[in-house]
Amino acid sequence: MTTTNRISWLSVPDEDGAHEGVRKLWAKAEANMGFVPNVFRAQALNGEQFLAWWTYFNLLVNKEGHLSNAERELLAVVVSGLNRCVYCAVSHGAALRHHTLDTVTADTVAVNWRHARLSERQAALCAFAEKLTLTPAQMQEDDLAPLRAQGLTDAEILEAVQVIGMFNMTNRVSSALGFTPNAEYHEQARSAPDQEPS
Repeated sequence: MTTTNRISWLSVPDEDGAHEGVRKLWAKAEANMGFVPNVFRAQALNGEQFLAWWTYFNLLVNKEGHLSNAERELLAVVVSGLNRCVYCAVSHGAALRHHTLDTVTADTVAVNWRHARLSERQAALCAFAEKLTLTPAQMQEDDLAPLRAQGLTDAEILEAVQVIGMFNMTNRVSSALGFTPNAEYHEQARSAPDQEPS
């Protein structure tokens, strides 16, 4: 069997062929993370569209929001696991491990969130993400009730929906084009002591 270092089934621009704004983002990622995420390279083929996606993605997932970083990453992993998106399940599994200091929950959630040790609030978010991902046409107003019962505000619910929607879209892009996660993600945040999910 032949092994390759391909990160996408499409062509990937090099430094010289990439949009100036994309090159700046690559440099920032390299400085902050020690590597450039393959999703940054693979989507750089259409630079303007990639930068527009990144602006919204970064706002939803990385900036301070209504939900905690751990909750947003939990939603990312649940959705990516349901969609069997290798890139996002691996990369956001690493982020979930980082935010929770829990080396077990992210792996469990990616396969079956019902088997993970979650709070009632986390479980309600996961169940909502599962229904919206698998059967969006069946969503009803009553589906918000379990979230409200766990104290989620309307702003938190809206943010949850936006994060779930973002990952459903991103999963489809990643899976359709064969994006390969960076090797670094598999090792990140695996040395922390196991703790209850936060």
